[in-house]
Amino acid sequence: MKKINLLLLLVLALVYGVSGQITSGKITYERKTNLYKKFKDWDGVKDWIKEGDRTKVDVFELYFNDTLTLFKPQESDLKENFSWATEKNTVYQNLNANSRYTIKRIWGEEVHLRDTLYHRQWKITGSKRNIGGYECRKAIWQANDSTRIYAWYCNEISLNAGPENFYGLPGVILGLATEDGGVIYFAKSVEIVKQEPASLVPPKTKAKVYSSAELRSKLEKEYGKEKWGKAMIKNMFGYW
Repeated sequence: MKKINLLLLLVLALVYGVSGQITSGKITYERKTNLYKKFKDWDGVKDWIKEGDRTKVDVFELYFNDTLTLFKPQESDLKENFSWATEKNTVYQNLNANSRYTIKRIWGEEVHLRDTLYHRQWKITGSKRNIGGYECRKAIWQANDSTRIYAWYCNEISLNAGPENFYGLPGVILGLATEDGGVIYFAKSVEIVKQEPASLVPPKTKAKVYSSAELRSKLEKEYGKEKWGKAMIKNMFGYW
């Protein structure tokens, strides 16, 4: 019995760390995208996306330990309407090495990118809300002159990461949204489980690995003269 109790304490120490904060686990997010707002610059969007399909829901999972994260779409065998309308990226981040590795799907093919972490200037506010049973504080990132991104982070989970490539706050981001509500992420569950570092590193590939700037330049050269191409590139290299 003493050996079992000791083993349990060791496991809890690995997951919570010496400070008592959660340092390893899995978070499941639901993302809601308003397709009318996303494609507002496209002619006749309401003719080919009906009112009942306006909000598209995607589910993602964030696996993390104290220095590594893996964000990926949740696997599902269910048929998906308008599967092309939203991106479902897989993102690995190494907080110690300041590195980010992204796998995008472009026309059914995987495209690999390697970059440094995306640094943002956050303004932390006094506003708070509860997400999934955790008290979160609101922070704001001014993306450009017309766009602000809101994030709600929980310092009970000490990891400074969140959905997609977002990070840089004193705790994990459990909620993330554009100011107009066009894209909203909210955590649906938090599981406290130990993650092995080997499961949180990018796969080896023989494919070409681009930087974001290289891929954007390539796509602009090939499709940038087309109206639909400009919209695709804008969506692909937006805030996420």
